[in-house]
Amino acid sequence: MNFVKRYLIPRLIQYLLVIFLGITAVFIIPRLLPNDPVNTMIGVMQARGQQLEPGAIDGMVTSLKEMYGLEGSWWEQYVAFWGRLFRGDFGVSFFQFPTTVNEMVGRAMPWTLGLLLTATVINWPLGNIVGGLAGYYSRKPWSRVVDTIAMIVRPQPYYIFAFALLLILGYAIPWFPVAGGTEIGRKIAFNWPTIKDILRHSFLPALSLVILGGAINFQTMKLIVQNVNAESFVQYAKLGGVTENRIVGRYVIRNALLPQITGLALSLGQIFSGALITEIVFSYPGLGGLLFNAIVNGDYNLIMGITVFSIVGIATAILILDLLYPLFDPRVRYT
Repeated sequence: MNFVKRYLIPRLIQYLLVIFLGITAVFIIPRLLPNDPVNTMIGVMQARGQQLEPGAIDGMVTSLKEMYGLEGSWWEQYVAFWGRLFRGDFGVSFFQFPTTVNEMVGRAMPWTLGLLLTATVINWPLGNIVGGLAGYYSRKPWSRVVDTIAMIVRPQPYYIFAFALLLILGYAIPWFPVAGGTEIGRKIAFNWPTIKDILRHSFLPALSLVILGGAINFQTMKLIVQNVNAESFVQYAKLGGVTENRIVGRYVIRNALLPQITGLALSLGQIFSGALITEIVFSYPGLGGLLFNAIVNGDYNLIMGITVFSIVGIATAILILDLLYPLFDPRVRYT
């Protein structure tokens, strides 16, 4: 009962509060942008040579505001926005009319999730395992070599490191494609040629995320393990004749992983921010590039659709990790 009151219920409340405040911010922030999407759209139509009379323009502005939920005061728009949100209706895109936001997000989401979640699944265990062993066997030559490499890689800004990989493995040694998710004109199908093509195009962006993310996890885990290794219970285990393999696996690395699990939950919030830079550098299709174009064009509906999906997805993933955390740290169940 204490676990439910002190741990489960507060986190469920926090989960709902984060989603509510995040979605509210998503509604407000696009409306603070200097460009009005309706006027921008009409300006684009006029730039293309379409002759519009003043009366026709006024009627078109009214129709577009009604279509995109921009009629009335901000409060009226806010209430209408939540009504559409509960129906799962984000409307249509301003600048890719009549394509719906749901359709555009549905096409881009698999690319982003496939790339970034795969990179996280690889770099988090790899960085922590190697970092844990390097922290315990810190005097070994291989540990010092890997630590030196991590110290060189980690301070590099991501966009510079990614661009360097692109130049080396895409242009200087053209082993991998430099842009896109597949070859131009290829239809997505569940067959080996398509899968192979997708893997080739995703290798460079995934490699950049795995190397930098792995370096961060490596150095963090190495420092935590060195601190845990100095604890009295580890020293008692060594004096008691416990085998070294058991000490490393059951005592040191297992205890050092606890803060890293918390770090994994926090790093999930960086997935979509990482998508923006990754997809721009490698011209990779996904939510990051789609969001960038939506911001540039002032596409309110598309901005809100992408960020709402992101907020709900990240908050849900963090909640799941929070609920699983007592399985890794039994002390939480008894607090």
